[in-house]
Amino acid sequence: MSAPVCAFRRDAKVMFKHCDPAELVFFPRFFEMMNDLVEEFFDAIGYPFEQFHQQGAIPTVQVEAGFPKPSRHGDRLQFSLWVEKIGRTSGTVRILTESDGETRMTYRATMVLVGEDGRPKAFPDALRQAMMPYMESEDA
Repeated sequence: MSAPVCAFRRDAKVMFKHCDPAELVFFPRFFEMMNDLVEEFFDAIGYPFEQFHQQGAIPTVQVEAGFPKPSRHGDRLQFSLWVEKIGRTSGTVRILTESDGETRMTYRATMVLVGEDGRPKAFPDALRQAMMPYMESEDA
């Protein structure tokens, strides 16, 4: 798997706080890193999470993850996020995490926009438009 050219990218160093006693990334910490990246993505496109939470929320409703190789304290990670799908009330993102050209984690998450009543609501057109430049092309 390789990330499409349109991906939102960030780099990070594996810190001591991410690791277990064997100095390997403790897998729940990867989920924290993924959530941080998703929040950074929405900040970058002009829709910070705190804005969603003023009128509801955007919870993750499904997650898939794979960990083909371990990551260690001090590793430099490259995160690439792209949009796989934008539905009426939900969006799916994929994240590829690499270090030195090796895949360390794959991640796919679907989030649903909900109102204050907890019911799904449509993504605003402006949000859809802001996400489109990061959309995975059909031929990728």
